[in-house]
Amino acid sequence: MSVPLRISDLLARPDLALSVTYDVPPRLLDRTIEAATVSDLPVPGKWLQGGELLMTIGLLLPSDPAACRAYVREVTEGGAACLALGLGQGLPYQEAPAPLVAAAEEAGLPLLTVPDEVPFIAVTKAVFDARADEQREVLHRAFATQRRLTAAAAGDGLRPMLAEWTAATGVGAAVLDPLGRLLATGDRAQHTPPPQARDLVERVAARGLRGSASSTTGGQQLEVQPLGARRLRGLLLLTGRPDDAARSVVPGLVSLLSLELERRHLRDEPERRRRSALLSELLAAEDPAADRARDMLHSVGLTAERVRGVVVEPEGGREAADGAAGEAAAQEMAADLALAIPGGLVRVTGTGPGGTPGGIVEAVVGEDLDVRDVLARFAPHRPAGIGPATAPEAVRVSLRQAAGLLAVSRSAGEPAEARQSQASRLLLDLGDRRTLHGYADSVLGPLDLADNGEELIATLAAWLETGGAWDATSRRLGVHRHTVRNRLDKAMDLTGRRLDDPDDRFDLWLATRIRRGDAATAGTGGRPAPPPPPTRPGR
Repeated sequence: MSVPLRISDLLARPDLALSVTYDVPPRLLDRTIEAATVSDLPVPGKWLQGGELLMTIGLLLPSDPAACRAYVREVTEGGAACLALGLGQGLPYQEAPAPLVAAAEEAGLPLLTVPDEVPFIAVTKAVFDARADEQREVLHRAFATQRRLTAAAAGDGLRPMLAEWTAATGVGAAVLDPLGRLLATGDRAQHTPPPQARDLVERVAARGLRGSASSTTGGQQLEVQPLGARRLRGLLLLTGRPDDAARSVVPGLVSLLSLELERRHLRDEPERRRRSALLSELLAAEDPAADRARDMLHSVGLTAERVRGVVVEPEGGREAADGAAGEAAAQEMAADLALAIPGGLVRVTGTGPGGTPGGIVEAVVGEDLDVRDVLARFAPHRPAGIGPATAPEAVRVSLRQAAGLLAVSRSAGEPAEARQSQASRLLLDLGDRRTLHGYADSVLGPLDLADNGEELIATLAAWLETGGAWDATSRRLGVHRHTVRNRLDKAMDLTGRRLDDPDDRFDLWLATRIRRGDAATAGTGGRPAPPPPPTRPGR
């Protein structure tokens, strides 16, 4: 590893014969010299960039202490690493003047002297030769690191490249997928990205291939680079501060990792086709058996009890004059969604709505997936329909409803989501507020009087809103499914109702909707209504 040129290195060279004018502390002699320049201006600060060895013969050097302090302050504020005064016959000074020495020592500016026999050009050449050697060493290390990375790229997968990078540079590296999930790392002990990198990763991922970002959190330098050729395939997370040699290799590392991810994308095409065919098989049956549909979803890791259909119109689909551009865009979007969606059940249909040539993308996702977040990431500003949550055997209906919402989404400029029947909204809007709340009190009153009544009502509402899905309810409430069952058993005992009775279930559902606030604007012409007066006993 190259070592920067320091003031002490110049003092150690006998051919330069430089001397210090006072007892300079070692920490000041460790300053890095970036360049050498000559100036006899009385105010040279604005001509400096920082880190210079400033040399002068003192032609216009002031003689009184106050003026010397002002001159030294000008040099220091300009960023010079040190000041060197040329001495010799025919020059203004044969030794450093005391006022200048005192001012330099007071300001903490190293003051050197250059003897008569050493021209300034010799000092300048020594500085620039050392800097050139330093740059050559950086370049050699960069080439060596690049060769190691190239050799590792011929191996299998991402990890060999990341391991070589970390070994050569000391900077941690990991590759994440576009959703921030860890794909590979140079450190076998690392299983998840550091928590402090989450915001940075999300910010870069949202921009696609348009830029990188870096930050320092808790004293740790983090940097995120997008990976991919035409589309975002992943993200490179660097943990640490690369030196100059490592920094020059980062573009090469990004290119090699991008090529590997593109190669992986092509290699995974048969699996994407298999899952697409599996989805087509699931949708081909008019009335598939529940067990068969559930087993098909479980075979690809989609274990949600309820699923929904999603339909997206890719760019170039409806607008394309022929099907080539639309088909290519649809296939790219389908591949992105297959990577992001658990189960990867995505397919491209032959034609779009109304027989348009480009086709549309269809997907089946679990009920709990944040579909809008995925669409915002991988299908921004594209028309999309989201079907209602259904049992696996009925997902064909959900997809049909989602496809019917594409025109609505196109007009609204955002994904359109199918809602359950709006009859309840009409009923709540037409009903008198006191009557509605009285109805809710009559249904839920026994639970209001229980010690944990609010907990029972919240559990009941969550279970009804998820369509009676036990796992989805437990996840929403953050409790075990057995706890959900115990609470609902107790609620049914208190109310004397049955969850398997359609009439009881509707009464309970409507009462919880009223309590949730769906009737807040009923009968007020859209204006918020004041809270209803208490009608429950003891309230």
